[in-house]
Amino acid sequence: MKKANDWFRRVYRGFCCVCAEAKTQTPTLIEADVCISLIKQCGTSLHSLKSAHASILKSYLHHNLHFLTNLIAQYASLGSISYAYSLFSSTPSTDLFLWNVMIRGFVDNSHYHHAVLLYQQMLKLGIQPDHFTFPFVIKACGCLRHFEFGVRVHRDVVKFGYQSHVFISNSLITMYGKCEHYKLARQEFDEMPERNVVSWSAIIGACLQNDHCEEGFSLFWKMLSEGFRPSRGAILNAMACVHSDEEADDVYRVVVDNGLDFDQSVQSAAAGMYARCGRMEVARKLFDGIMNKDLVTWATMIEAFAKADLPFEALCLLNQMMLQEIFPDAITLLSMIRACSILASFQLARAVHGIITCSFFYNQALVVETALVDLYVKCGSLAYARKVFDRMQERNIITWSAMISGYGMHGWGREALNLFDQMKASVKPDHITFVSILSACSHSGLVAEGWECFNSMARDFGVTPRPEHYACMVDLLGRAGKLDEACDIIERMPMSPNAAVWGALLGACRIHLNVDLAGIAARALFDLDAGNPGRYVILYNIYAFAGKRKEADTIRNLMKYRGVKKIAGYTVIEIKNKLYTFVAGDISHPQTELIYSELERLMDRIRLEGYSPDINFVLHDVEEETKENMLFLHSEKLAIVFGLLNLGPESVIRIRKNLRVCGDCHTATKFISKVTGREIVVRDAHRFHHFKDGACSCGDYW
Repeated sequence: MKKANDWFRRVYRGFCCVCAEAKTQTPTLIEADVCISLIKQCGTSLHSLKSAHASILKSYLHHNLHFLTNLIAQYASLGSISYAYSLFSSTPSTDLFLWNVMIRGFVDNSHYHHAVLLYQQMLKLGIQPDHFTFPFVIKACGCLRHFEFGVRVHRDVVKFGYQSHVFISNSLITMYGKCEHYKLARQEFDEMPERNVVSWSAIIGACLQNDHCEEGFSLFWKMLSEGFRPSRGAILNAMACVHSDEEADDVYRVVVDNGLDFDQSVQSAAAGMYARCGRMEVARKLFDGIMNKDLVTWATMIEAFAKADLPFEALCLLNQMMLQEIFPDAITLLSMIRACSILASFQLARAVHGIITCSFFYNQALVVETALVDLYVKCGSLAYARKVFDRMQERNIITWSAMISGYGMHGWGREALNLFDQMKASVKPDHITFVSILSACSHSGLVAEGWECFNSMARDFGVTPRPEHYACMVDLLGRAGKLDEACDIIERMPMSPNAAVWGALLGACRIHLNVDLAGIAARALFDLDAGNPGRYVILYNIYAFAGKRKEADTIRNLMKYRGVKKIAGYTVIEIKNKLYTFVAGDISHPQTELIYSELERLMDRIRLEGYSPDINFVLHDVEEETKENMLFLHSEKLAIVFGLLNLGPESVIRIRKNLRVCGDCHTATKFISKVTGREIVVRDAHRFHHFKDGACSCGDYW
């Protein structure tokens, strides 16, 4: 309240500027009958309006309430809300129309809190609101998500007898929807004696905002069945509720039938709708058909490609957009960051960082910078992530969690704990933060510290452990070889163990080759997560390592019977802003001969240092020599050699594996880093490995 009152006092100063202008200029006196016309002719020119204002002051017409009201409205429409309020405050009038103009001016200029304060002041003065007042005040409540005051305004609506007014009811539906009180929005809609198309659009929008998309889509068809012609707003809200091919086609037929297929906002939303349903070719065709694409149109399509895991297409569109001198906003940059995260491209991350540095995002800086921290983490550069983190003017719990999680993914558990302690001094951790810190303890083997964090959740912070926290503890104990304790915590869970919990136990059985317990965990997983090929592969590997060929073959046959296919492994490396993909035994690259000859020499060098191939990682019934040769052709090794051949001697080699890194490749990479003197960063499906001078950051604990 004090902040708002300070603002009210400050805006008086603006009025003095106009008065000074009137004294220094010598404008022509204007007649009363041309005053309103002159005000409206100012159009979008604030300078012209000030000149007209000066003439009005000189002619003493500013004492006329009608002229003054029009002048206030024009100032507000040009965004000069401080001048508008200065004029309003200078007139001690109780004229309702004047107050309505000022409240509308505040709302139209996003000064929602001031609109609410002015409404309260109006009531104190005994000025009774009418059907023009309420829609703007209710809109202000909705934009502020001020539910309690919105309910008070609703009571005033009833008190003054406007509960049957359609425009007010429409505003109430929208307000309740934004405040996440869908039942009240639906109640208001159902009790309306009459509805217009805005009413239907408002309730469909409320469904969308409160995750009732199926109901929203159903209401859209009910609206059509009652003979309403859909507005742009109703169409846009209905499109956002669509989540299937059939629904998308049905809605787009309505768009065409009502002649809205050439409306740019509808075209852009249609492209996003089809992209969300996986119909990227249709989405791109619609996008290409839009003649004058604005930032929202570009951003919608870039975001769609990023969400569809098509990062190259997203970044290509971004490049096209910027070539047309349309520069990204915060939403577009978040889509860019998402695309770069999928690619795990350090060079692209640096480029995005440069764009962010040159941009201004005001209230969205926190979100963008937090996403940038997460991007650098996923690109394997904790140093850059920490630089961004340390320079942030403001941090929220998501920022802290992202940095803590980053340390955990890279195996720096102690650093994660130190940062967690710093965070607790200023921010209360939530369930996401605890997942991050427990995972960090798990990847670093910090059992005692993990137990302390887990026990502190409910004891110190009132956070009730969820299945994901129990999964972290099972993983922590299991990796440390404490399988009995891991089983004990599963038995004591207050809820049924989910796939993540059993998956953590199965992973521990792989590390410690506990065949019996692996069978128990796998049977639970085959019921809970039957379509996940990774579960079958882990159990197959456990049986194969243990020499249980019959059981291993049974799992392979089960996969065939259920139609579950093993995910093909591949490794990606970035060289000079271009990504290269390798699979095991790859011969598709132009440098294949050079890669293989260099790989052979490299294998000889690391053998001399003590490397011995672990043929357990080749699960085929072939000769031992053949198994060794198959190991040498794994995609990780091919990508590393390609990097050695094509990157400068000081460059860090960064590769990304879509699956868990092979155990033999992990050992070999340690030796490669030693004999070549190169730092190698490997990101696999679970974590990062930093290889340097013959050692890995995971400490072989992974």
